[in-house]
Amino acid sequence: MRVLNYAAALVIAALIMLFLVEGRALLVPLALAVLFWVLIDGLAGSYHRITIRGRTVPRWLALTAAGLTVLGLTTLVIVMVSENVAAVAQAAPEYQRKFEGLIERIAPVFGFDQVPRVPELLKRFNIAPVIGTVAGTLAGLMGNIGLVLVYLLFLFVEQAAFETKIKALFPDPDRRERVRRILREINEDTRKYMRLKTAMSGATGLCSYVVLSLVGVDYAAFWAFIIFLLNFIPTIGSILGIMFPALLTLVQFETIGPFLIVSIGLTGIQLIIDNVIEPRLMGGALNLSSLAVILSLAMWGSIWGIVGMFLSVPIMVIMMIIFANFEQTRGIAVLMSADGNIKEIQDAPARF
Repeated sequence: MRVLNYAAALVIAALIMLFLVEGRALLVPLALAVLFWVLIDGLAGSYHRITIRGRTVPRWLALTAAGLTVLGLTTLVIVMVSENVAAVAQAAPEYQRKFEGLIERIAPVFGFDQVPRVPELLKRFNIAPVIGTVAGTLAGLMGNIGLVLVYLLFLFVEQAAFETKIKALFPDPDRRERVRRILREINEDTRKYMRLKTAMSGATGLCSYVVLSLVGVDYAAFWAFIIFLLNFIPTIGSILGIMFPALLTLVQFETIGPFLIVSIGLTGIQLIIDNVIEPRLMGGALNLSSLAVILSLAMWGSIWGIVGMFLSVPIMVIMMIIFANFEQTRGIAVLMSADGNIKEIQDAPARF
């Protein structure tokens, strides 16, 4: 019987994985819509608590203001990225000239008799597939904006009837209350992660902007924002957030001094915030294993690409809370935790 149960679990897991991969075109916009829904709903709750002359802001007005805030910030981000990408494209010939000069100076140090030209390097490294992947991802996200908005609209429509559906699905009051608590725990921990991660990423981006501005790196604000976004991707994002601006600094100034300052400065910022401050705030709140975070990043990145990397930790938070409250999956939750101590809604795991 136990062997059959394990076999059935493997079959179900394989089917779920197949569904996630094959249904990517529909599931990625849905995941983004859920993320925006959490952001808007959380921001609306903050607006709703604002008191004016002893009266709180009406829920509908708070929700509208939150939606407009997120829409405005998203539009601002799109405009800023578009303008800076165009500016970088215009400056590309000048960067290429400086890069060729840099290669001519360092090639003899490494024993090259003939200095390789930039086009030859690009052919050798074959970056076309990488550019195609990034461009395809961005184009796909832009093309799915309409679908994301449709999903988002229906999520808010369904939110009004959610409590009624919970009552219909779980007639037993004790079981219904337990489900409510699990959902509340998922909601609170997800929002807690988003708040803390946004604050830490914002601090990283701001400190990086100060370093880049003091050195005089081109498009310092743009690179600081890129660092802010990349910081949502565990480990890999921090490395890329250091590498990209550092390489631009090396090409821009053609000397090693500014490159070293930017590299050491950005690395120090990432180490202090990501490895000292953030674990103290985030680790106790979410209690996630570092190994499990890396595995989640690799898995969701391979399934859903860049979007999966951004969503890997929130998805892991949700899975851990759910696994912790079922006896059959409690062991998985223990393995996903940092110290083996997991939160349960009740004193004992549920038997469903």
